[in-house]
Amino acid sequence: MELGLADRVYVLTGASRGLGFATAEALVADGARVVISARVPGQVAAAVAALGGPERAIGLTADLTDSATPQRLLAAARERFGRLDGALISVGGPPRGTAAQVTDEQWRESFETVFLGTVRATRAVAAALTDGGAIGLVLSTSARGPVPGLGISNGLRPGLAGVAKDIADEYGPRGVRVFGLLPGRIMTDRNRELFAAAGDPERARAEAEASIPLRRVGEPAEFGRVAAFLLSPAAGYVTGVTVPVDGGALRGL
Repeated sequence: MELGLADRVYVLTGASRGLGFATAEALVADGARVVISARVPGQVAAAVAALGGPERAIGLTADLTDSATPQRLLAAARERFGRLDGALISVGGPPRGTAAQVTDEQWRESFETVFLGTVRATRAVAAALTDGGAIGLVLSTSARGPVPGLGISNGLRPGLAGVAKDIADEYGPRGVRVFGLLPGRIMTDRNRELFAAAGDPERARAEAEASIPLRRVGEPAEFGRVAAFLLSPAAGYVTGVTVPVDGGALRGL
């Protein structure tokens, strides 16, 4: 199937590794060009090289808590590639702990990063896009059902799903699509950390896999291909929804 990604340009935050990088790989493989960002300079440089260098990708060291970051990313896309067709907005997972255990400071810091940083970036990109543009927010299955031990995520991700729907409604008449992606257990550094925190990583993984209908943890590339499709013109009638990529783990219909 032709996705229509050739020469289209996307901004991806938190994309030096994990789900963001996997999506950048899928986009570039189908002919798109990307501007990626993350907080660690060395990781950004390595990711750009792995994506094919400046003909296909450029990178910025940036943090979504900085209010100037979204405009920097948009300017970089236009200056280097001459256009902007969409974005994947991803931030790292918030600290572990139940909603009652985490501190006020952890709540405030996570709100600034996970929630407000995502809203600010989505708002800026939506305003800059024209007909055919698309924005994907990397959320979590916690947007639909609480995940034990991840209280901050359980609190903030559902709100972001609502924000995505609200912005999708507002910008839909302009032909701009907005949607959420709900990754489940996918073997990223974040999930390795969560398995390790259980004390016995192999047992924790086995227990997680037993709860997934496909009986395995997903690979980042499997998420990346779904995200790339939804960002592409081939998914031009999909907006205002949240799409699980979780092996069937969510029990809601």
